[in-house]
Amino acid sequence: MIPAIRTRIAAISIAVLLGACASKGPSTAQYDFGPLPATAAAPATPASPTAIIIADIGGPASLDSERMHYRLLYADARQSRPYAYNQWTSTPLQLLTQRMKARIAQAGVKVLSTTDAAASTNLLRMEVEDFAQNFDTATSSSGVVRLRASVFRSHKLVDQKTFSRSAPAPSADAAGGARALADASDAVAADVLAWLAALPPSKE
Repeated sequence: MIPAIRTRIAAISIAVLLGACASKGPSTAQYDFGPLPATAAAPATPASPTAIIIADIGGPASLDSERMHYRLLYADARQSRPYAYNQWTSTPLQLLTQRMKARIAQAGVKVLSTTDAAASTNLLRMEVEDFAQNFDTATSSSGVVRLRASVFRSHKLVDQKTFSRSAPAPSADAAGGARALADASDAVAADVLAWLAALPPSKE
């Protein structure tokens, strides 16, 4: 009787262990843009606006999700594929908004929200056109960020420009893509800062 009980207990234990292993699966890794580079942003020039309203960045619905995507340009550039076990800590649109605000504030410009500033203050609106990790080959990819920026003053359009940057991924995976997209986003932010500094000053 005792050997039979031991055998039954051992069988139950093995079944429970196998069930736990099957249900666990790979763990999900989460990524963001990492710490703000300490010296990446150029200081504000005398022509730069002293304060600016930055609206939340808009974009396609696919970027309003934490899912991480990539494209195999060598197979089908029209297909966006999701990583199975990797995601952003928040949506790419939110990450870009936070990064842009942080980079502009780092340059010495006061960043205001759409609810606490006067109508005459410069308003920056941005719309993402592309945000993707693109694989040229199975082992080589880059992060591409393209957005359209518009500056309004007293509800009138001052200027509009499209910015595009790409950065190589250090590895052919989600971690490499996150790094490349962060670098490309920082490069776009630097371009936007230079553009803002070159805009005509307010006459008010």
